[in-house]
Amino acid sequence: MSTTAPAYRTISDVATLIGVPHHVLRFWETKFPSIAPLKRGGGRRYYRPEDVAAIERIAHLLQVEGYTIKGVQKLLAEPTPAAKPAAASIATTGPAIPVELVAAIRADLAAALSAARAL
Repeated sequence: MSTTAPAYRTISDVATLIGVPHHVLRFWETKFPSIAPLKRGGGRRYYRPEDVAAIERIAHLLQVEGYTIKGVQKLLAEPTPAAKPAAASIATTGPAIPVELVAAIRADLAAALSAARAL
């Protein structure tokens, strides 16, 4: 019996693996060209290993690191660090911000925006 992952996964398999609903995966397909599952009869989607890897990276950036869709698109469109000059990559590298702090800042900003709108 083989312990390797299947070559192609259904949308249900990937949704369960990543922990997002099916419609989120379909939405991400429209926003990220790196996600391009094969579509067979009846529009069934079959995700290849490279699609699953791209989805895992996107999910991590969105859910864990707190990026927006536009932020992830910009990040994925940038050249890889090996292609950047060393000085540019050092200048943009900073300490990682804890997820809890990002969530707290977002909550504070949302509360301030709500209060400003009430004025």
